[in-house]
Amino acid sequence: MYYHKHLHPPIEKMLIENGHTRVISYMDRSNCELHGPKSISNKTKNAASPHPGVNGNGECRDPSFEEPQIRGEPSDNPKPKFVAVTTLEDVQAVRCAEFHPGGQLYAVGSNSKTLRICAYPKLTDLREEHQTYQPMVLFKRTKHHKGSIYCLAWSPEGDLMATGSNDKTVKLMRFNVDTSNLEGEEVELSMHDGTVRDLCFLEDTTNKSSLLISGGAGDCKIYVTDCATGTPFQALSGHTGHILALYTWGGAMFVSGSHDKTVRFWDLRTRGCVNMVTPITQVGGVSGRHGCPVASLCVDPSGRLLVSGHEDATCALYDIRGGRNVQCFRPHSQDVRSVRFSPSAYYLLSGGYDNKLVLTDLQGDLTLPLPSVVVAQHSDKVISGRWHPSEFSFLSTSADKTSTLWALPPV
Repeated sequence: MYYHKHLHPPIEKMLIENGHTRVISYMDRSNCELHGPKSISNKTKNAASPHPGVNGNGECRDPSFEEPQIRGEPSDNPKPKFVAVTTLEDVQAVRCAEFHPGGQLYAVGSNSKTLRICAYPKLTDLREEHQTYQPMVLFKRTKHHKGSIYCLAWSPEGDLMATGSNDKTVKLMRFNVDTSNLEGEEVELSMHDGTVRDLCFLEDTTNKSSLLISGGAGDCKIYVTDCATGTPFQALSGHTGHILALYTWGGAMFVSGSHDKTVRFWDLRTRGCVNMVTPITQVGGVSGRHGCPVASLCVDPSGRLLVSGHEDATCALYDIRGGRNVQCFRPHSQDVRSVRFSPSAYYLLSGGYDNKLVLTDLQGDLTLPLPSVVVAQHSDKVISGRWHPSEFSFLSTSADKTSTLWALPPV
């Protein structure tokens, strides 16, 4: 058996049963505990183990642990459902949206080269019969890049923003949360020789400064930039295909996913790749297993569990500390372009080219079939889905030229 350990009490409490969402109540972090459909046994909770699903020797407790199986597809009939609170409309596909760490606003970038910063609305009066409206745009810049805005990221403190584009540049800017405005001169970085597909910030605790990690097409290198000086100072080699996804969960570690079908783990303290895995996405082929290009990935806050989304519509779970594949499941019918844990890591939100956003329950034994349900849908491909940092709501962006904020009405 393999159990997913959660570090914090959940802010959400919801069961997924028989392809339906059933809201129990909204819970407070400080005084709640979730007892889901598959609770963790006391034996597992108390085990002295580096990972809830692995024994003290790093060995799997269950013989099926290394044999992931593709699970069934989710139901299309959620009830009750997430409500579309606001929808931002653009003239071209909207590729990226990210909440500010404080949660009071979010940024949106699109193929139209336009960067917007929108206010996060109050959801206390949200009802199922809610009428979707346009968000309040606090800041708008047209022609932010010479090309499409493919990705954006906030620094952990929320005082820096970075964007990447198919014009092969990265823009690094200071942000004033009080005025909701960019300030000072922006830094334009041109070390990439292809489309910049993803970005993430790391905090350099040694020098007390922010570092920007960026990757994409072209030379397949990952670049590290010192945000204090605006100078790229390191190029990390290893991938042999375009880098499609980057993710950090704190500290000096981050992961990268590539079209070369691998996930690489990097540690800036050692200035290199410390591990490489090829997530198992299918059963078949000559060896019985083979991978697929990694389109998206994320790691839970504890740094124990990796989830990767792939171009063959599957998601793969990987035990980082145990170094083992847990299982593969198929929440979509086309490319999985986005995966993110909910704020308390009890649920996984995935977005796919099948136009859907799916919620998967990660409570309990992760080697067993995982309940999942379609919670939102666009009229064209879903490109990204992002959770609010503290509330049970999320943003989605789509090729249908919109970015939508979704939330569950209180019970």
